[in-house]
Amino acid sequence: MKYIKYEIKENGIALVTISRAQVLNVLNEEVLDELDDVFYKIASSGLRVAILTGEGKKAFAAGADIRGMLSFSREQSLAFSQKGNAVFRRIEQLDVPVIAAIHGFALGGGCELALCCDIRLAAQNAVFAQPETSLGIIPGYGGTQRLTRIVGVGNAKEMVYTGRKVDAAEAKEMGLVNHVYSSEELMPQALGLARKIAQNAPIAVRAAKEAIVCGLDMDITDGISLEAQLFSTCFETADQQNAMSAFIHKKECPVFQNK
Repeated sequence: MKYIKYEIKENGIALVTISRAQVLNVLNEEVLDELDDVFYKIASSGLRVAILTGEGKKAFAAGADIRGMLSFSREQSLAFSQKGNAVFRRIEQLDVPVIAAIHGFALGGGCELALCCDIRLAAQNAVFAQPETSLGIIPGYGGTQRLTRIVGVGNAKEMVYTGRKVDAAEAKEMGLVNHVYSSEELMPQALGLARKIAQNAPIAVRAAKEAIVCGLDMDITDGISLEAQLFSTCFETADQQNAMSAFIHKKECPVFQNK
């Protein structure tokens, strides 16, 4: 791939890096295509966790390619929005957790890319914004929807209407990111979190993600029903039997076999 680096780390952990540091990892159609390809591969790989980051220290992703969008017609802009939304929805609905390791700018489409990940970790130099209204448009990759669900209606409206930048500390305060670290600590902390997730039962983690992500699109009654169904499927697994038996008999938890 030209713009995406894809590595397999230990314990079933994938590292996906947007590699356009010279232009602050801006998202264009080729980047979207390659992100779609790599997360399609991860979905059928048996991996347990993915980490998504941007190359360099200046940006996670500084937005979509404005030069490329300048001459878009309404039809072209609709297709571009739908394409990005399809890729981001694939990431959001991936059957394994995705951790965003964010440093520097996460603006516009870059902020929206972070929003579709399960857990967001930020370096102290991270900056978030949805500045689209200052360019005469609105967020087009799910920003009006995911940001509202994550930080609340008031915070989302203020960010979208004003386009103002939010630093890492404020992002943590409003729930936009889970944790803030120094730039040097960011990737080790992301890998440490990935290892904690990877050591748990993969089938259970996948079921938990499905319950949370799909449940957000349901009312509470349907969400609880989905949770019950997914809870029950875990009892058909050897991992559940082995782990519960070890717990009861005060033995060391076995290594989960994903079956």
